Amino acid sequence: MNIRNTTAKEKMLKKIRQALLQKRENPNPAFEDSPLYKDEEEPLDVTFAREFTSVAGQFVYCDGEINLVENLIILLEKLKLTKLYVWDKSLQKFLDQYGFPYHKNRTDFDDIEVGLTACEALIARNGSILISNADASGRRLSVYPPVHIVIAKTSQLVMDIKHGMALMREKYGHNLPSMISTVTGPSRTADIEKMLVLGAHGPKELYLLLLEDRF
Repeated sequence: MNIRNTTAKEKMLKKIRQALLQKRENPNPAFEDSPLYKDEEEPLDVTFAREFTSVAGQFVYCDGEINLVENLIILLEKLKLTKLYVWDKSLQKFLDQYGFPYHKNRTDFDDIEVGLTACEALIARNGSILISNADASGRRLSVYPPVHIVIAKTSQLVMDIKHGMALMREKYGHNLPSMISTVTGPSRTADIEKMLVLGAHGPKELYLLLLEDRF
């Protein structure tokens, strides 16, 4: 092929092919294990809280189960919401211990105000929540309700997604859930006249109640 007769697109593709044929070592092999910022060494919960709140997430630290229940009551009263839906069996058992009211049916889903779910891991580097459809909450409780509340434990904190996936492989082995995703702040879009709109494709508000279980 005469290079003078090739198009700009063909020239670009040729350069890409040549680059792919040249094997080079990864210039940053330990990138995911490195601190988020230079000379920064801080606890994962601090890093997660900073990154999570920077994308409009609401973070609440709970030093015990009773404190978690108290914060959940305060939060729902503040939002003036009563229709809390919980499908996760472990969360239902936890709330039942304290006589906390919630809905667990799936027949009146159109009336739902708040969805309460667990998660697989918390990704500190970008303040994301790793979720899957492994439990009864499935996909809907993390997407459909206007308010999404997640209960997580400090032992679920990891630096990067690869560490979160390692936790899942340890938990599920070769039977990984069919849906694995991350939630980074409330749903948002700027597609309409370049205006930022929250809640366009999912929950408008996202809360994370972090239960301390390291001590």
